[in-house]
Amino acid sequence: MSIIHVQDLSKVYRIVEKDPGLAGSFKALFRPRYKDILAVDRISFTIEPGELVGYIGVNGAGKSTTIKMLTGILLPSGGAVRVLERDPYQQRVPNARDIGVVFGQRSQLWWDLPLIESLNFIQRIYEIPPASFKRRLDEFAETLELKALFGTPIRNLSLGQKMRAELAATLIHDPQVVYLDEPTIGLDLLVKERIREFIKAQNRQRNVTVILTTHDLGDIEEICQRVIMIDAGRIIYDGPLSLIKARFGKFREITLETASPIGLFALPTGAEIVQQADQRLTLRFDRTVTTASQVAAAIMNQLEVADFSLAEPDLASIVKQIYSGALHA
Repeated sequence: MSIIHVQDLSKVYRIVEKDPGLAGSFKALFRPRYKDILAVDRISFTIEPGELVGYIGVNGAGKSTTIKMLTGILLPSGGAVRVLERDPYQQRVPNARDIGVVFGQRSQLWWDLPLIESLNFIQRIYEIPPASFKRRLDEFAETLELKALFGTPIRNLSLGQKMRAELAATLIHDPQVVYLDEPTIGLDLLVKERIREFIKAQNRQRNVTVILTTHDLGDIEEICQRVIMIDAGRIIYDGPLSLIKARFGKFREITLETASPIGLFALPTGAEIVQQADQRLTLRFDRTVTTASQVAAAIMNQLEVADFSLAEPDLASIVKQIYSGALHA
């Protein structure tokens, strides 16, 4: 049974349009003129228990609005959403007990309190049994390296330490569904890797369902098995990450190091030069036309190649290609 079910979900924001200047402000106050903004446009999807789903799109695509409807913060304008067989808006309190939310730019911890006191408050809010709370606290103290931070006020923590603390606060009540909005924003590579591994471990050990929204496509590649892409309020792709790479990542790059300066050579069919230096050559080729071995062999027949490497397309370049219109081609 699906843990999240979304059917024809829509959200319309009504805003007041006003003309510039003081006169425009007075006119908007007494005779307002409204404009409807369609933020989410009849989207449908289901998510199964334990799935790791990346929900991505450009700014203004409708990602945050969707998450706010799933968490019960916003009332949908149309359609239906069920999370754990509940209406998240109408049943906000029971829904909140079974979900966890991390917003990368907003904290759920008390700024001036030591971390341990914030976690103790959360225990009382969620009515977590003492034995369960201690077990989870000990686990997070080890896996997230929090023990040394328990006595430190949140305002004195570094960005990476705060995010580790936020994850502990989000998962301490053992939620079934976790929404992560930009969980690694602004973090260095080592901290990002630690947080990614922690999220994957929680999924493996507890079958936690994770919905991740981020502009860091490295997070998507490292964590998610499935990607939902949204643009202008509509879903433009929903499927495995591996399939989107296979469908749109048709270009590969091969870099060759030569034993002597590169002279004249004939380009293999389906290949083009990306970069050429004295003894280094990078070619891009279409894998639907030729193969890496054919490109390498064609060059090796003409140049003395000392070494070569093959680069797969990264998700960032694929997503850029899709949003440039390749999906609808």
